[in-house]
Amino acid sequence: MRERPEVVVIGEPLVEFSASEALTSADTFRLSFSGDALNAAVAAAATGAHVALVTRTGEDEFGERLIAFAASHGIDTRWMWRGPGHSGAYAVGADPHGERAFAYMRFGSAASRLSPADVTAAPVAGAGAVLLSGITAALSDSCAAAVVAAAEEARGKVVYDPNFRGRLTTATAAREILEKVAPHAALVTPSCPADSVALLDTADAERAAALCLGLGAAAAAVTRGPEGVHIATAEDRYDVPAVAAPVVVDATGAGDAFAGVLTARLARGASLVDAVRGGAAAASVSLAGQGGTGRVATAAEIEALLSGD
Repeated sequence: MRERPEVVVIGEPLVEFSASEALTSADTFRLSFSGDALNAAVAAAATGAHVALVTRTGEDEFGERLIAFAASHGIDTRWMWRGPGHSGAYAVGADPHGERAFAYMRFGSAASRLSPADVTAAPVAGAGAVLLSGITAALSDSCAAAVVAAAEEARGKVVYDPNFRGRLTTATAAREILEKVAPHAALVTPSCPADSVALLDTADAERAAALCLGLGAAAAAVTRGPEGVHIATAEDRYDVPAVAAPVVVDATGAGDAFAGVLTARLARGASLVDAVRGGAAAASVSLAGQGGTGRVATAAEIEALLSGD
């Protein structure tokens, strides 16, 4: 295995219990493994990129299984450290329309103990691209510090997905992290309206993109669900259409697949537009699976969708 990963993802992998109906009525659950960082890392690795996941898992059976799952999907697990705290978990009820209910069991988890020291010990500085998330920053003060440290230490392209979750943090705290990370980011990927309203006080994608640039980001890719993605740089504006989903089962993890694949493509030298188009195709394929990693697009499937084959 090559020593220097092309992509580094920092965040918490989770044990996933997913149901095919609402949590209020479901009594049968499928066990898998998910979490925004793991979903993105799996999606990026499926394109052929060398991807490392930097995290902490519990010294429990689920921690062992999380590492084995990541390895089975081609992720470099050398920086998935086991230690104090339990492995995080969540339950989700499937809903093709994206209005999903999540019940998290992650307070005090091993990954919430990530710190800037872990960033320094990982191959962040040498990676071609580093994917960071607002969810990771929301887990604890040390995690927030780790996200900011990673943005500062990275020499490759930093991609930041704000991924605001009101159950984990406040809009004020999430905005502070965005403001600290944006000046180091090659790309910020807020969703509109969910992230943009909470963090940028706007439901307008073009305005949201402009505000991200104003914070210092080199580019913004504002996702708008079926309306596609609005991309902005200092010089140009683009609208990338959504890729029609062949099958829709569950929207869990679609945004993570988008972020993971576009980061991998940027690390490999793709243009911003081509990276976003690839991410959109991966997100489309992911809708066919239950849970965050139930359906992962291959590089060939992405190219086939983009070429119309």
